[in-house]
Amino acid sequence: MSAAKSLLVELGTEELPPKALDELGASFLRGICDGLGKRGVAALLDQATLYATPRRLAVHIPEVALAQPEQVMERRGPAVNAAMDADGNPGKALLGFAQSCGVGVEQLEKLETDKGAWFVFRAVKPGQPVAALLPEIVEEALKGLPIPKPMRWADHDYTFVRPVHWLVILHGSNIVDGEVLGLRSGRQSRGHRFMHPQPVHVADADSWLDAMRMAKVLADPTERRQRIREEVARAAQQTGGTPRLDDALLDEIANLTEWPVAIACTFEREFLSVPPEALVTTMEANQKFVPVFDAQGALTEHFIGIANIDSKQPNEIRKGYERVIRPRFADAKFFWDEDLKTPLAGYQEALKQVTYQQALGSLWDKSVRVAELARVTANRVGVDAGQATRAASLAKCDLLTRMVGEFPELQGVMGRYYAQHDNESAEVASALDSVYQPRFAGDSIAAGKVGQVLAVAERVDTLAGIFAVGLKPSGNKDPFALRRAALGLARTLIEGQLDIDHQALFAEALELLPEAALAAGIKPGKDGKVPALDPGQRRAALGAELTDFVLERLRGYYAEQGFTTEQYEAVLAVAPVSLVDFDQRLRAVVEFGRQPEAASLAGANKRVANILRKQQEEHGAQSIGSQVDPAHFEADAERALAQALEAAQTDTAGALQRRDYTAVLARLAQLQAPVDAFFDKVLVNADNPAVRANRLALLGRLKAQFTAIADIARL
Repeated sequence: MSAAKSLLVELGTEELPPKALDELGASFLRGICDGLGKRGVAALLDQATLYATPRRLAVHIPEVALAQPEQVMERRGPAVNAAMDADGNPGKALLGFAQSCGVGVEQLEKLETDKGAWFVFRAVKPGQPVAALLPEIVEEALKGLPIPKPMRWADHDYTFVRPVHWLVILHGSNIVDGEVLGLRSGRQSRGHRFMHPQPVHVADADSWLDAMRMAKVLADPTERRQRIREEVARAAQQTGGTPRLDDALLDEIANLTEWPVAIACTFEREFLSVPPEALVTTMEANQKFVPVFDAQGALTEHFIGIANIDSKQPNEIRKGYERVIRPRFADAKFFWDEDLKTPLAGYQEALKQVTYQQALGSLWDKSVRVAELARVTANRVGVDAGQATRAASLAKCDLLTRMVGEFPELQGVMGRYYAQHDNESAEVASALDSVYQPRFAGDSIAAGKVGQVLAVAERVDTLAGIFAVGLKPSGNKDPFALRRAALGLARTLIEGQLDIDHQALFAEALELLPEAALAAGIKPGKDGKVPALDPGQRRAALGAELTDFVLERLRGYYAEQGFTTEQYEAVLAVAPVSLVDFDQRLRAVVEFGRQPEAASLAGANKRVANILRKQQEEHGAQSIGSQVDPAHFEADAERALAQALEAAQTDTAGALQRRDYTAVLARLAQLQAPVDAFFDKVLVNADNPAVRANRLALLGRLKAQFTAIADIARL
C-alpha cells in the first residue's frame, strides 16, 4: 500500500475497572476500525491490534493511508417529466435543486431507471487527510464504548468511565493534532505509575510498544498473561506445590497489573481446618491470590500474590499480602466453628421465617413441595425415596448458616460439609451440593442419583411456581434464571437417564402450589377485571406453557451438539412425554438420515401428510378410516404396500417396545420400494369411494408406522 504509515491511538486514564477492561478494549478497537472503514480510508484493518492495561486503551493499525480516496457525490433531484413546465423551461423544483447544488441547470445530468428518468448532480471532491479525520473517529469510538455509568471529573462536562490524563495519536512519526475529552494529542505517553512515573517520548507508532516495555509496562494483554503464568510457576516452585490459576482469575489479574510479579506467601496451618472452598473463594474472589495445592490435590498453606511492581523489598509485599488475608481467614474459621455447633437440621424451623416468594410462601414451604416431588421422582426411577426426601428437607438449611451468609456462592458446598459433620449418609450429603449442578454452561450434572432426583425436583418446583405467579422471563430479562433452570432440568433428565414423564411432573408440581400462587399470575382483562380462577384450567395452561418452555431450551441444547432444526422438529412433532425417549428418538432419526432411502421416504411421507391433511380439511377427520380392507384393492402396488407394511409392523413390534428406534427405522427404510411403486402406479383419489377410502386408510397406516418414532416428513 503506497503512501501509508502505521497509526497509533493511545488514551491514558485512571485505573480502569478490571472486569470491564477486555470489553472496553475490544469495543475501542472496533470503533477505530469502523470509523476508518466507513470513511473509505485504506488500511490493514485485519492486522489492527488492541493494547489495553489498567491505565490505557490503545490501538495500533499498520499501513493506514495518508488520505481518503476521492469522494464521489451523487444527489438525485426531481423527475424529468415533472421538472419542466409546458414550454420546456425549468420549473421551480429543478431551479431550486440546481441552486442547492451550487450549479446551473445545464450542469445537471440525467439518471435513467426502471421507474423513469431523474435529474442528478454528480461531483468528485478530493478526499480529506486522515489527520483531519482521526480526532472525530477517536471521539466516535469512545462514545460507542459500553459504559453503563460514565463519570465526570474536574470542572468540565466531559464524561468517561474514568478520568483521562493523556492522549497520543501518531501517524507514522507525525503527531495527529486534535482534541478529545479535553486532551490535546501529542507524543508523550506515560510508563508504570511507580517504576517509571516520568513521561515517555514516543518516536513513532511502531516504536510505542517497545517504549512501553522500557517504561515497565507490558501493554500487550497476551504478553502480560503469559508473564503471569511464568511468574506464578516460578513462585510455586518455592512452595513445592501446584498453583491453580483458572482463566477467569488470570484475566482479572492481567487487567489489574502492568508489570506483574509473583510473590510466594503462606498462612497459618490452623486455617486448613476450614473447608478449602471457603479459603479458595476468599483468595480468588476477594484478594485475587492464587491458591496452591499439594500432589494429592489438597489445599496447602501456601498462596501466590501478584504485585504490580518489581519491588526491591519483596518481603514487605509478602508480609502485606499475608497480613491482609489473615483476618478474612479468621472470620471464615469463626463462621465454620460456630456453624458446627448447630446441626444442619436445626435450621429447618427457621426456614419458616424466610420468605421465598410472597405468593409461594417461605423457604420451608418450598422445601416441603420439593421433598414431595423428590419422593415421587425417586419412586419412579428406582432411587431411595427416603434419602431423596431427607436431602430435600435439608437442602435450604445451609442458607441460614454464617458461612453462606458471608459467602453466598458456597451454598450447597457448605451444606455438604455440614451434613457430613452430622453423619448424614454420603448420598444425602453429596446431593446437597450437586443439587445446584449444572451451575454454569459446560458444567456437569449431579453425579449421584439422589442428587439428580433432587436437582429435578428443585427445578420443577421453581419453574412451576415462578410461572404460576406470572414472573416468567420476557425478552432478555430473566431475573430468576429460569432459562438456566429449564436447561438444567432437561440436561439432568437426559444425561442422568431419568426416564419419567416431565409433563406429569409439572402437573404434580402445579397441584402442590397454593391457589393464591395460581391466582397471582392472572392478569386483568381489558375491562380491568380479573377473570375468575378455574384452578384446573389454570394448571393445564401452565403445564403446557412449562413444557414448551423446556422444549425450547432443548432446541438450543441439541443445536450446540450439531443436530439440525429439521431433525429436532421431526421428533418434537410426535411429542414424547419423556426427554430420555426424546433423545433416543432424535439419535435414531440422525441414523435414519444416513440411510440411502431416507430422502425418498421423507419426500413420500410429506406427500402422504399433504394428501391426508387435504382430505381432513375437505371431509373431516372421520373421512379417513383406520381399517384397510384387502377386498377393495385393485392394483398390485397397493397389495404389495399393504403386505410390506404388515410385515414391517410385525418385525418392529419388539424393537419398538424396547425403544430400539434405530432398528425400527432401519427396518422401515426397506419400505422405500413398495412406497415408490404405490405412488407411481396407484391413483389415491379413485372414482370409487370405497377404493379411495381404502387407499387413504392405507396411507394413514403408513404415516402411523413412521410417526410412531418421528415425523420424518419434516426431514
